[in-house]
This record gives sequence, structure tokens and C-alpha cells, in this order.
Amino acid sequence: MNKTDQKIEELNSDDIERVESQRKWVREHYTPEAEHKYNTIEGKLDLLDTIISRKWIEATETYKLQCLGVTIGDALAQKLGMIWVAVDDEYERTPALSFSLADTSIIVFPTTMISKRIERGKKVDVRELFDGICEMIKEQMEDIAEQTSGADGV
Repeated sequence: MNKTDQKIEELNSDDIERVESQRKWVREHYTPEAEHKYNTIEGKLDLLDTIISRKWIEATETYKLQCLGVTIGDALAQKLGMIWVAVDDEYERTPALSFSLADTSIIVFPTTMISKRIERGKKVDVRELFDGICEMIKEQMEDIAEQTSGADGV
């Protein structure tokens, strides 16, 4: 398989269960009375910042780090209107975020955005990472919109 052999599909029940389990792991860092804060972008980012800055997860705890990736993915989806999908390739089936416009899709893999940085010993500024990814995705969306509108005028 190569990149063109990737299949992008809706999340199946196993995918949904996996993502929800990872989301729940992060959300439960709030007290039950405060769990509603997870419903806001700011609440998600604050929680991620707290977990990372207080070093509640070791760099070797990949699963937990990828849970943080689901949370930043939830914030991106909420901000940009992206949806969770599954990308299936020769190696694995991975949750990802997708935004489609015309015949083009933007695919983002948030589950490893934080884990790869922390595993490499890099400092993670949650808001800087979030804002940078949002900006990059918005630029790609604008490029796609320009290309498709330009094609109509030719």
C-alpha cells in the first residue's frame, strides 16, 4: 500500500469506543462537578495544559499521551468543524480528523500531535500548538477554496 491506498471511513463501533475511552481518561481529570468544562474549547486546552505542565504523564506512557491527542482533536473539531474519521492503511487503523471541500479532504492525525513531541523531550505549549495547527488548517482550507472557485471561472 502507498498513500493512495489509505481508506478513509466513518468511525466504526470499535473506533468510537476507543476514542471515547481516551476522551474519558482525560475528562476524568476534572472533578465530576467540573466535567462540563470539557464541553468548551478553553476547558479542553486548560485541562491539557494542566496535565502536561504538572507532568502527570511520563514520556513513556504513549497511550495516555495519545489520549491527550484525542482531546486536542476534539478542540480542533469544535473550532474548525472537522469530523472524526478512521484512516486505514497497511499498518493500522487510526482515528483522524477530516474536513472535505469539493473533491479534496484535509486529514489531520491529532492522536500523535502531543505524544511525539513529549516522547522526543520537547516542551509542549498547548495553546501555541493548537493555534498553529488551526492556522495551518485554515490556510489549507482557503487554498482549496481558491482552487475550486478558480476552476469554475476557467
